Amino acid sequence: MKPPPFDYVAPQTLDEALETARQSGGEAKFLAGGQSLVPAMNFRLAQPSLLIDLNRIPDLAYIRQNGDGLHLGAMTRQRQLELDALVARHAPLLTEAMPFVAHPQIRNRGTLGGSLAHADPAAELPVVAVALEARLRARSTRGERWIEAGEFFQGMFSTALAPDELLVEVILPAPPPGTGTCFTEFSRRRGDYALMGVAAVVRLDPSGTCRDARLVFLNAGDGPTAAPRAAEMLVGRRIDEPAADRAALFAASEEIAPAGNLHATPDFQRHLARVLARRAILTAAQRAS
Repeated sequence: MKPPPFDYVAPQTLDEALETARQSGGEAKFLAGGQSLVPAMNFRLAQPSLLIDLNRIPDLAYIRQNGDGLHLGAMTRQRQLELDALVARHAPLLTEAMPFVAHPQIRNRGTLGGSLAHADPAAELPVVAVALEARLRARSTRGERWIEAGEFFQGMFSTALAPDELLVEVILPAPPPGTGTCFTEFSRRRGDYALMGVAAVVRLDPSGTCRDARLVFLNAGDGPTAAPRAAEMLVGRRIDEPAADRAALFAASEEIAPAGNLHATPDFQRHLARVLARRAILTAAQRAS
């Protein structure tokens, strides 16, 4: 299939791109890597009258470590995130998740901001952003604002961005000492959409007692699905196999709402959620220690 007719512009500056979006009256779409938007246009699931190509705008792709955390430009390619040593050192959860994102050819073009703004419930990067409590910076002609990752995703393929707003930067806060993370997922074939996936973040004190924990699932609802009550079950205790299994079982049975699909029933997805969450919790705790 082919998309309906559309106009195309390739601005040279961020201000020019934002002004073009404002003038479009909500009819434009920003083009980053195009790995989600272009297929959606081909199937006519998205029909923008104007595409604003961001690829000629400098200074939207970078990886920097500052005092408040890891700063990532929204146009940073997914492959860069996968291979970057600074990301591996300061955000190993992101490094671990990246190889699960589609295929290498997709990651060569796909961007961090594009994946987050697309807000696919089965995508890995939104889950990582929520698990790491990322802060997202959005710009428009009205100015800029910061959005917490937990408030950014508002439903299936829906975010807190206004039609003329652009996600320009993501900050991953520096993790406290004693923090361990793990990402894992299950799919029929490598590169397929995951039937279920989970990110776990665990912080232990010097005695090995859990002081903080977060669990976030993908393909378990209409967006990244946190399981705060299950995570709270881990706090104040040493994380062993029974503790991890209790929390995983509670999350899978009480805090997620998988819809099922052609390849998995909701019951099978809940089973996967329990198995994967248990594994992720134990691995994160081991890494924290």
